[in-house]
Amino acid sequence: MTKDLLGRHHAVLPDWLALYYEEPLEITHGEGRHVWDAEGNRYLDFFGGILTTMTAHALPEVTKAISEQAGRILHSSTLYLNRPMVELAERIAELSGIPDARVFFTTSGTEANDTALLLATTYRRSNTVLAMRNSYHGRSFSAVGITGNRGWSPTSLSPLQTLYVHGGVRTRGPFAHLDDDAFIAACVADLKDVLGHTRPPAALIAEPVQGVGGFTSGPDGLYAAFREVLAERGVLWIADEVQTGWGRTGDHFWGWQAHARSGPPDILTFAKGIGNGMSIGGVVARAEVMNCLDANSISTFGGTQITMAAGLANLAYLLEHDLQGNARRVGGLLRERLRAVAAQVPHVREVRGRGLMLGVELTRPGTDEADPAAASAVLEAARDGGLLIGKGGGHDTSALRVAPPLTLTVAEAEEGAAILESALRSL
Repeated sequence: MTKDLLGRHHAVLPDWLALYYEEPLEITHGEGRHVWDAEGNRYLDFFGGILTTMTAHALPEVTKAISEQAGRILHSSTLYLNRPMVELAERIAELSGIPDARVFFTTSGTEANDTALLLATTYRRSNTVLAMRNSYHGRSFSAVGITGNRGWSPTSLSPLQTLYVHGGVRTRGPFAHLDDDAFIAACVADLKDVLGHTRPPAALIAEPVQGVGGFTSGPDGLYAAFREVLAERGVLWIADEVQTGWGRTGDHFWGWQAHARSGPPDILTFAKGIGNGMSIGGVVARAEVMNCLDANSISTFGGTQITMAAGLANLAYLLEHDLQGNARRVGGLLRERLRAVAAQVPHVREVRGRGLMLGVELTRPGTDEADPAAASAVLEAARDGGLLIGKGGGHDTSALRVAPPLTLTVAEAEEGAAILESALRSL
């Protein structure tokens, strides 16, 4: 049945639509932190639909909210008042940390970043954007134009002039040998140098922890130091929280809070986990920035009632059950368990990340050379052992991405770590 579906997939879908595994997997249903495939095999899910099933599969509180809303009305567009949309916007505005915040809902993180770029370039009357090397911000024309990861950038054509700065990867590049303070100082000097060679930019867009790039990040405080330089020049800071938001990093509710010394970002984008699988994205910005557009706009599907009902129920569950705290506690245990394994596996260069957002970087033993074949082999071996994980990386890197739902238990963390240990030792 799966081979038949694979043939049909290839017959009607694009060649560039990537599939994991030599024999691709059809996931048919899930519950909690587990999913099942079409052959009835059960897996512990440590990737959650790319960090999207954030809370749990088939969470009763969310499925009930979706079912009840579906029985009333699914959709009406933003041309009409929408109570669930207003209620979720109120909660997100309060949680964002941005003063006098306004919220606009989209259907994805790509669309959220597109909207943030529209706002920033309009507000600043500039099409120059600063972005981080090794970054990923989506698959649309403008989002690809600011993505600093060649593997996810199919064209160099763009409506934007993009300039890339250092800092998104702590342990590689020309500043890797420096301590944290010196690293930040060198990145700030690089930023100032870039600003001296260009017209005034609209914004810097940055993921507090780079997702597709392999869960890499700069030291805490890096973007606070950047923001001081940017604020002097009126340049906006866009925090791409599509993967880091909602408490996944454990230490903070938003990734930007690890860089909070200079205040919140001007614009924050979100998506993925808030809908627990439903298509929700969005932008938060202070009113002056959000209201800068001088033409009409709507969203047909952004903020539709059924997704807003799911988001409200999911956010309420997350807050009431302190899933941020669980990500910190269980994620910390999982990280240390993986580091203990890594010390005995020559292919592992580094275990990094925070909360339930962990990266395991693989290299050829005894070198700093990326080993994508090893990453693929571990992905396959983990699946054979009953564990689903992701992979990523950027320029000359390959990494495994470990990002379970935030309700992960200690026992499940131990089970997943044991499977991943076996997969790594199989190299």
